[in-house]
Amino acid sequence: MLPLSTDKIRQAYLDFFASKDHTIIPGAPLVPENDPTVLFTTAGMHPLVPYLLGESHPGGKRIADCQRCVRTQDIDEVGDISHLTLFEMLGNWSLGDYFKEEAIQMSFEFLTEVLEIPKEKLAVTCFCGDDDAPKDEEAANYWKAVGIPEDRIGFLPKKDNWWGPAGQTGPCGPDTEMFYWIGKGDPHGNPEKNEDDWLEIWNDVFMQYNKKEEKDSKESKEEKDFVFEPLAQKNVDTGMGLERTAAVLQGVSNVYETDRMKPIMDRVLLFADIKDERNQRIIVDHIKASVFIIADGITPSNVDQGYVLRRLIRRAIRSARQLRIEHDGTFTPLIAEIVIEQYGHIYGNLKDKEKEIRDALSIEELQFSKTLKEGIKHFEKVVGEAATKIDGVTAFHLYDTYGFPLELTKEMAQERGLDVDEQGFNIAFKGHQEKSRAGAEQRFSGGLADQSTETTKLHTATHLLDAALRKVLGKHVFQKGSNITAERLRFDFSHGEKMTPEQIAQVEDLVNKAIEADFPISYHITDVKGAKEEDAIGVFDERYDNEVKVYVVGNDKMIFSKEICGGPHVARTGMIGSFKIKKEESSSAGVRRIKATISGGSDEVEVAQEHEE
Repeated sequence: MLPLSTDKIRQAYLDFFASKDHTIIPGAPLVPENDPTVLFTTAGMHPLVPYLLGESHPGGKRIADCQRCVRTQDIDEVGDISHLTLFEMLGNWSLGDYFKEEAIQMSFEFLTEVLEIPKEKLAVTCFCGDDDAPKDEEAANYWKAVGIPEDRIGFLPKKDNWWGPAGQTGPCGPDTEMFYWIGKGDPHGNPEKNEDDWLEIWNDVFMQYNKKEEKDSKESKEEKDFVFEPLAQKNVDTGMGLERTAAVLQGVSNVYETDRMKPIMDRVLLFADIKDERNQRIIVDHIKASVFIIADGITPSNVDQGYVLRRLIRRAIRSARQLRIEHDGTFTPLIAEIVIEQYGHIYGNLKDKEKEIRDALSIEELQFSKTLKEGIKHFEKVVGEAATKIDGVTAFHLYDTYGFPLELTKEMAQERGLDVDEQGFNIAFKGHQEKSRAGAEQRFSGGLADQSTETTKLHTATHLLDAALRKVLGKHVFQKGSNITAERLRFDFSHGEKMTPEQIAQVEDLVNKAIEADFPISYHITDVKGAKEEDAIGVFDERYDNEVKVYVVGNDKMIFSKEICGGPHVARTGMIGSFKIKKEESSSAGVRRIKATISGGSDEVEVAQEHEE
């Protein structure tokens, strides 16, 4: 195997797929634009949903990129050898072009010929089949054709080898996953037989079905019947974890020992009085993730992305205190400094935002120190009321409200001759996790990812709202975030003061007049320079490809809105219905938030198409 650096693996991947006629596109921001399905970009496919559903991509039918991603659903696993909150995902896509055979051939070629991984150290899994779709013998046969022996091919169920849909309905399909041997002795078996001996490094998803509700399905959501129909446009969506691949090629036992992450770990160790591998890794992972999130414009808060950021920072500080690291306001910026040093040459916004990153971390560290002090006061009150044991609900309250890890509560309780109800804590913690997952699933089940009529109408309404805000408040207004469900839109924008009732009424009136005008909507493809020259709205940075889609709302007499976007949008504004602003409030410093709804409009809509000259 080639002992490649993280940077060289990233570049080798992009060069390889460029040689296979893929257009290399820049990664999207960590905060998805106009996509409410998740708080953060969790996979390379999220920014590409409209194209996976049939819209033409400016880069063509073959594209590849390196996408930074944030995932928090496995946060309790962070600290092991492979799980990370923030990671880089290498991906290549076929948008109605090649399918299983070519995808598998290219995956095998890159692993064995470019990275020079011995074939005998690889194993794969495929979908085992169920009532919805057959066993994926096709993919397995293609693996055999390139040289993977039959005993290295496992078959697993939907929970392991199936992707999607993003919501209740939509594109989905079986996947095939690639694994590297990490067990003892000679490689043998496959992840179906001896899962712990294999580390997943790559996943090829074959989107070949459309999951849809059966027309005569029962009314209850839980009892609806679904069918899986073949998709007209079959796609390939792949993802290779850069950090895991780097660990494999660099011959280290975990991702924290790779060339870009080890210097961050070394900085943490400089300050630690106690050696504890798990807490050290949590600090490295969480501060690294926080640096990237802040660089993409998020600050700590009590809602949405800001809340996740706050929890990451505070969780890192809790781990630091477990290691007896106490540098109120100065520890986290010192770790951030190394993160920026290691990744700023690839992600320039880390260097550009270094002061904002350090300041945000320092402020949060100081605030959390005060919160911990309040927590200690609450703890003392609890101790005064306890007889022999601190109950589980109280222990969880200390954890959830004041940031006390269970270990800290136990240590302080023992000093006072008290026990802690760990079982009760675990029950409360599990209940909290289930609620969080349910909330995430609810968020994921609606919105643009399912391309529903209501979300498409609301998505178009955000463009009208954006344009109206700029007309009423001024050209300093730019979108700072958007969240759309089937019931409402939420739109964050740059503006330094509360809107007056008159301004709100003006904006609402402008949007409704644009709807009443029934303006046509279409898009055209141009380059970034061309988009700037025609005054299209957009924050022009590395998030945009050289070619972009500009959606235009208006006719020959009047252009109401012109904005860079991936789509989709309705074909005419009259399809939207009546627009109503429900609330205007602060989101964060210098950012305001509007919540709005629509009523009426078309039950079914046409989607805006490319304008033909």
